[in-house]
Amino acid sequence: MPELPEVEVTRLRLVPELVGRRFEKVDIRVAKLRVPVAPDLSSLVEGRKLRAIERRGKYLLFDCESGWLLIHLGMTGFLQLLPRMAPPGKHDHLDFHFDDGQLLRFHDPRKFGTVLWLTGNPSCHPLLASIGPEPLSDGFNGTILHAVGRARRVAIKQLIMDSQVVAGVGNIYANEALFVAGISPERVSATLTVPEYELLAEAIRSVLGFSVERGSSYRVMEDTAAYFPLDNRVYGRGGKPCLRCGGTLHETRLGNRSTVFCRSCQC
Repeated sequence: MPELPEVEVTRLRLVPELVGRRFEKVDIRVAKLRVPVAPDLSSLVEGRKLRAIERRGKYLLFDCESGWLLIHLGMTGFLQLLPRMAPPGKHDHLDFHFDDGQLLRFHDPRKFGTVLWLTGNPSCHPLLASIGPEPLSDGFNGTILHAVGRARRVAIKQLIMDSQVVAGVGNIYANEALFVAGISPERVSATLTVPEYELLAEAIRSVLGFSVERGSSYRVMEDTAAYFPLDNRVYGRGGKPCLRCGGTLHETRLGNRSTVFCRSCQC
């Protein structure tokens, strides 16, 4: 599933290619996604200049002068930048055509993605209004996490995966950040000290930032729309040696999500 770094890498890839271009039309082959695509979407964006591409959590926001395109990639969604004449495949549901001959294609085998047209302030939309602070922003720190966590009695991994607490920390990066911080994912959030929350906030920022710099936790092959995982410290390595102490990594499930950690290095 595309997580925050995948979405940010997508944004960074598209900005230099598309910002400043104008939409010519939108081809809608499948409108029934998680939320139905507006049937008049093409007329809404036609001739509009793409002024910016922003990100909020795992959502992409395309500033189209008179409104915004909000795109969520869902579980299997992917955006491809292609020549105009590239033939669509089975799961290629929307094509956004631009005035320079490029098209932006939305590929989504499971149809869990979202493509919405918004007017007004997008941050007020119900999908965005309750999202917590951006983990890569200057405003995110351990004090913010502690203020929420000290009043809750949930596993710390579940806390940091709550998008209302912090934006976009998915399962892969929650596992990785907790390992870097040396904190067990099973710890009750209310038991962590302010210094521990500071370590965790810095680990989240570091793990996400490093993944964005490397191209996210996936290597993207645009011609095949495939994802190839990079090496992780703990995620997907249950039963294997800990890279820090050599002990066996423990695997369990928290909140019905795969959770891997080292009982010796994370306490």
